[in-house]
Amino acid sequence: MAQRGPRWYFNFRSPYSWLAHHDLTARHPDVAGRVEWIPYWDPDPRSERLLAEAGGSFLYTPMSREKHFYVLTDVRRLATDRGLAVSWPLDREPVWETAHLAWFLAADHGVGPAYTDLVYRARFQGGEDINDPSLIAEIAGRLGLDPAAAGSAAEDPALRERATAALMSAYRDGVFGPPFLIAGREKFWGLDRLDRFADAVRSAAAAHAPALSAAPVPAAALSATPSGDLGHAGGCG
Repeated sequence: MAQRGPRWYFNFRSPYSWLAHHDLTARHPDVAGRVEWIPYWDPDPRSERLLAEAGGSFLYTPMSREKHFYVLTDVRRLATDRGLAVSWPLDREPVWETAHLAWFLAADHGVGPAYTDLVYRARFQGGEDINDPSLIAEIAGRLGLDPAAAGSAAEDPALRERATAALMSAYRDGVFGPPFLIAGREKFWGLDRLDRFADAVRSAAAAHAPALSAAPVPAAALSATPSGDLGHAGGCG
């Protein structure tokens, strides 16, 4: 069985996932275009039931109140370091399928990254409620997608099946919190592991790149060279 390629699990609820998305696309765009993007979210009762029926479970453990307050401060520091201002949203009875299942529609039309960016901006820089179907419909419309289909994505049985597959993938990969990144056998959890993940992806790509054959040096060039050193100017060795 062929080894699965590099992938990252992102989550529209998590501010650390938002910052990881910012860094991945801004600092490592070559890696962002090379890895598999997989949405990961807190399942509603229906998704949880479908996941259980498929043989999986959701491994995330809710954080304590104290940790939640720490995150608010920590994220503001990290965002400031990146020149970003946070506008915290207020989640009232959230249904995370609303935003995450619509992502599949965006991905199908080649605008998954653009949709991801707009949803993150709306949530963490605009303080908007991404669990509101009308907001998701509006974002979809800006990208040329069917607003009605995007706004009602959580009610689409076919998208629910794909959602179950995504959550099962997370379960099999042992994902316990976002952002979660995997390159080969190596797993990386958290914003501060992103650079290592990027290095691992690039190293793996270089290892599998076809070897380049050295071009022969013309005999005339050899005979015209006054010494045996064919190194380039400014080079050592």
